[in-house]
Amino acid sequence: MSARLHITDALSLATGELSFSFVRAPGPGGQNVNKVASAAQLRFDLRGSPSLPEAVKSRAAKLAGTRLTTQGEIVITASSYRTQERNREDAVARLVALLRRAATPPKKRVPTRPSLSAKRKRTDAKTRRGAVKKLRSSKPQID
Repeated sequence: MSARLHITDALSLATGELSFSFVRAPGPGGQNVNKVASAAQLRFDLRGSPSLPEAVKSRAAKLAGTRLTTQGEIVITASSYRTQERNREDAVARLVALLRRAATPPKKRVPTRPSLSAKRKRTDAKTRRGAVKKLRSSKPQID
C-alpha cells in the first residue's frame, strides 16, 4: 500500500496520485543552475482523483485558477530552493494547503437588516448635512 498525504481528518491522498517532473529553474544556484534540473513540477489529476468528493473538487478547481489545465490537472511549479527534494516538498505542501482550503465549505451568508435606530441615525445625519449645505449656499445680506 502506498503512503498517503494527510489533508484533513477525513481526507487523504495517495502519493501515487501525484506525478513529478524536474526542469531547470531560474534563480539562485550559481553555475549549477544551468546544469541541474532542480525545479519541481507537480501534477495532480483533480478531475480523476478517487480520493476527493465532488464538492471539494469543484472548490479546488476555483481556488487553483490558472494552475488548473483544461484536462483537469493542477500543475504546481516550485523553484524556490536549490535542491530537487526541497522543491518537491514545497510543491506538495502548496498542494496540501490548496486542498485544505477547498475542504472547508464556505459559511452560508445570513442576510441581516439595519435596525430602526440605525435607519434613524442615517436619516438624521443626512438632514444635518443638508442643512449645513443650505446655510453655505445662501448669499449674505448687505444692509
